[in-house]
Amino acid sequence: MDGGSAARWLLIGNSRWHWAGLQDGELISWHAAPTSAPVEPVHAWAAVGPVPAGADLPQERRLLLADVPLREAPPWLGIDRALAGWLAWRERGGPVLVADAGTVLSLTRVDGSGRFAGGRLMAGLALQLRAMAAGTQDLPPPLPNGAVADLPDQGAESWPQETAAAMAVGVRRGMAAAVVAATLEVAQREPEVGLVLTGGDGEQLLPLIAEGLADRAPVPLLRPALCLEALAALRPLRPERDR
Repeated sequence: MDGGSAARWLLIGNSRWHWAGLQDGELISWHAAPTSAPVEPVHAWAAVGPVPAGADLPQERRLLLADVPLREAPPWLGIDRALAGWLAWRERGGPVLVADAGTVLSLTRVDGSGRFAGGRLMAGLALQLRAMAAGTQDLPPPLPNGAVADLPDQGAESWPQETAAAMAVGVRRGMAAAVVAATLEVAQREPEVGLVLTGGDGEQLLPLIAEGLADRAPVPLLRPALCLEALAALRPLRPERDR
């Protein structure tokens, strides 16, 4: 990695730790399980989930919500939502809706002036599947990595007979429908709104969202590492004069 171990950025999520670093001058990202052991030095970090004391992360390199230049961000807003919303707005230069499909599916709306304009939250894919398994007698739980046995490919049958596949298809399509409905609602007020999709399950949802929107709204843009890109933009290796 270029720049050595200092050229690393870390976002502590609810279920995984998300890392970014430089390779051949490009930002690359990867994910790892949480750890309570000391971690390698980081250039900057932020946290949504719990921070183990044993990780020994330097507080002076922590990015807080107040450090994200998202206008009128309320103090309870998750820093991941603030990071993603700010960078999506900054790059688009206009109103944007960010759908972050992680442990929770968060919809974050930013208006054309860069002001936080509200959002919506619902359980993510694995969380919904675990809830169904815990609340019923016969529905199977997801696999340890959060996946479901026999999860159909995107082009597979949309009305499967097998139970685990039916659960996965139902939840995935329900989440996509929620994003589509929200996008169309916002587009009625702001026709120029953009839609940016991120998070671990974003790739699964992308074709379903694109299908649901068709020609009625903006084409969704997939940015899996949007939060890490924002973290690196706000804490670059060399300070930027203008943001």
